Amino acid sequence: MRARALRQSARHAPCQSARHAHCQSARHAPWRSARHALALMALVLPALALAAGDAASGSEPPWWVWPLGLFVASFAMGIVAVPAGIGGGTLFVPIVGSFFPFHLDFVRGAGLLVALASALSAGPMLLRSGLGSLRLALPLALLASASSIVGAILGLAMPVALVQMLLGGLVLGIVVLMFVSKKSEYPQVDAPDRLAQALALHGVFVDGASGRTVQWQVHRTAAGLVLFLGIGVLAGMFGIGAGWANVPVLNLLLGAPLKLAAGTSGLVLSLVDSSAAWVYINKGAVLPMVAVPSVIGMMLGARIGARLLQVLPARVVRRLVIAVLLFAGARALLKGMGVWP
Repeated sequence: MRARALRQSARHAPCQSARHAHCQSARHAPWRSARHALALMALVLPALALAAGDAASGSEPPWWVWPLGLFVASFAMGIVAVPAGIGGGTLFVPIVGSFFPFHLDFVRGAGLLVALASALSAGPMLLRSGLGSLRLALPLALLASASSIVGAILGLAMPVALVQMLLGGLVLGIVVLMFVSKKSEYPQVDAPDRLAQALALHGVFVDGASGRTVQWQVHRTAAGLVLFLGIGVLAGMFGIGAGWANVPVLNLLLGAPLKLAAGTSGLVLSLVDSSAAWVYINKGAVLPMVAVPSVIGMMLGARIGARLLQVLPARVVRRLVIAVLLFAGARALLKGMGVWP
């Protein structure tokens, strides 16, 4: 009997080992993809810097350099944007507007499409995992979508240098907000307000990192609706989406858990950015050479980012985003002032 048991154990050992290896491989797949994307971006960005130097000196780089650079940069930005809950446009507009030779109107128009693509790509996975609440997103996105149209019209009517300076100041303000804000992973909401009860803004999700089942509800709903009106104006004016503001309002004001706030922010972005993007399309401010490779790269990266959201500590991505936005915001501000053309 013991010999038979040993033979069966030996027979099943390779299967169990292979199953364990498969599980380990599946668990680490998002990490490998993220590392490969960052490594690829590190290889391409120096080439883009050389190409930009050639363009500034008068010699034209090959035409395919810029679409390739946009694809690689957008792919890497899509990976980190979803776990950070800030939307791809928040990273795309200051980085591309500062380091690529495209007019800012084209960059803002593509930025809205990029943020929209990132949100739409990650949306189904977020809804299936319970990390995004469509019921919570809809009333907020309704008001922000209407105000984003007003913001887009104002942004296209303003001088480019002024928009560049305001964009740099806004991005640096976002860095300060992200740095000083004390986000609570599981805020304590004693009781929902009447408006939240009427809209049934509550639910449950499972935190993949801890395995914990989290029941959530929100409060201060009226104040959140008012703030989302202003968020929509800024999103349309600068073409950067509004994830940088969505997450603090959902988490700190309304009391939604941090991961739920990041996931629901993507759903809000998908509705708000689609409204503002039509204004830029109607004004001819969407250039396919800029928009197409950026959207494709962002969608592919966002799918990896949605998986990382379940297992990646939010503070890791947050620190990376703060460092990138600090540099890009300073670059945009100095470029608008004419100090760093």
